[in-house]
Amino acid sequence: MKLGLKRDEVKLDTYTPEWSNEFDRVKNAIIKNTKIAEQQIEHIGSTSIIGMDAKPIIDILVGVDDISNLDEGIINGFKNIGFLRLKVQRPSEIVFARFTDETYMVKTHFIHLVEYRKELWKNLIFFRDYLNLNENAKLEYLQVKKAYLEKSSTGINEYTDHKEDFVKKIFSLRLKEFSC
Repeated sequence: MKLGLKRDEVKLDTYTPEWSNEFDRVKNAIIKNTKIAEQQIEHIGSTSIIGMDAKPIIDILVGVDDISNLDEGIINGFKNIGFLRLKVQRPSEIVFARFTDETYMVKTHFIHLVEYRKELWKNLIFFRDYLNLNENAKLEYLQVKKAYLEKSSTGINEYTDHKEDFVKKIFSLRLKEFSC
């Protein structure tokens, strides 16, 4: 298994269970190096969807009580296992990445730090679980991703924007499920 994408590169690799094994290794390292409990660390993104072709980057969701009052020990713990805070500005989320080396050209992992069991946490977990249980949704998502790649192999922001309507559609299903 080879992980990593260069800056702004977009490509999909065939699903491998090794992605789950790599998540488990990193999860154990996070637990060992921070005070974060096991249930506050989840594998998300396409590498967590069984059978899904995905960008070869492991996405990890980490939940904390208050993202605005972050314990410095968490940041230091992430740094100890090779994760650096990115300048990405997203509401309710802090993003960290692990790179292949000190050139910082190839990212292999992301940590998405969010508030535990709040809206974003719930949406990201629901998305993963829904696609793992719904073959039609999984195939539709794969078609959306491949449609972008037919046009380009670069433009990570454009790729994310291209998938946004599908992702929001799945998120809305969670809200409908709880409003009934």
